[in-house]
Amino acid sequence: MARKETHVSETPATAMLRRAGVVFSEHPYDYVDRGGTEESARQLGVPEHAVIKTLVMQDESARPLIVLMHGDAQVSTKNLAREIGRKKVEPCAPEVAQRHSGYQVGGTSPFGLRKPMPVFVEAGVLALDKIYINGGRRGYLVGIEPAVLVALLQAQPVHCALAD
Repeated sequence: MARKETHVSETPATAMLRRAGVVFSEHPYDYVDRGGTEESARQLGVPEHAVIKTLVMQDESARPLIVLMHGDAQVSTKNLAREIGRKKVEPCAPEVAQRHSGYQVGGTSPFGLRKPMPVFVEAGVLALDKIYINGGRRGYLVGIEPAVLVALLQAQPVHCALAD
């Protein structure tokens, strides 16, 4: 396990970031099942607000989409649906999310997805100096500037956060 500190093998997410010339920092941590962003933030010593969750959701027609949300907030699916012009938005079942993204749940990154999907980002995320987002495997975050989300993923800002 000590090797995790020095090098993390390439993932589709880090490959995409490198191809695009994005500068990012690597932040491996010990994955804890159901530990979520609270656990990763604690281990890495960063604010949970800056740890961004990648959530695979679907609309009323079962079309998948990605929502990027602060670790310490929840998504109001009603507000999200209203903002993006859909009747309904709900989380995908874990096996469906994995099929759409190509990533194991708990290790989902918005970069290097198996299928192209629209990406929506809570507007407050874009105001942060640096964010920590999944790098494509459980127990591995990458640190990037939030502007990368718009530049690389065409992420559309939305207001759908519910504070915990």
